[in-house]
This record gives sequence, structure tokens and C-alpha cells, in this order.
Amino acid sequence: MTDVTTAELAGRLGEEGLVLVDVRSLREYAGEAGYPCDPRQGHIPGAVHLDVQALHRLDADGVRAALGAPPGAEVIAYCHSGVRSGHAVEILRAAGYAARNYPGSWHAWSSDPALPVE
Repeated sequence: MTDVTTAELAGRLGEEGLVLVDVRSLREYAGEAGYPCDPRQGHIPGAVHLDVQALHRLDADGVRAALGAPPGAEVIAYCHSGVRSGHAVEILRAAGYAARNYPGSWHAWSSDPALPVE
């Protein structure tokens, strides 16, 4: 599967059946912490939070329970720069999801003032 671009993700926000997962820390997701290179803090609208550190501790059943999406669902994962989400994609795929990485992640998203932020 190919990686997700910013343009693709922006065009698919709110799409039924698509699960967007922010795998950063809860403080990053909430906009309480982040990298100074990012002009805005917060998360992409509609994203659910599931810290990659938690994913590493779960078996496939635990991943499915934590995500709450049916097996086979399309999942897009992002973090700050695509590294943590790349790891998360492998875990999500092993749990039965059609998972893809958004390598631009929060850094690319937050840098475009035309894109929405929660």
C-alpha cells in the first residue's frame, strides 16, 4: 500500500469508514505539547488518539479493542514526522487493518494554514 499525501488526506477527512489515528503522545494530540518547528499544535479533525507506545504493548486482539474499528477497516496513522506512525502501521496491519502511513504527519499538516486543526 502506498503512503498517504496531505492532499489525499485533506480530501478524505470525514469519509465514512476511514479511521484516522494520531499515535503521538496524549499531550501532543491535545495541543499541550509539541515541537517548536510546528506553527500550530493540536490534531487533525476527526482523528482518534492511540499512543504508539500503547500499541507496542498490545496483542492483535488488544489493538482491535483499543481502536474499536472492525478488522479490515481502512486506517491512516500519523504522528509528528511519520516515524512513529510507520511503526504503528505495521502493528495495525498485523492486527488485520488496511493501514497506511501519512509520512508528512503533523509537521506537514500544521504548516499549512488552510488545513483545519482541532
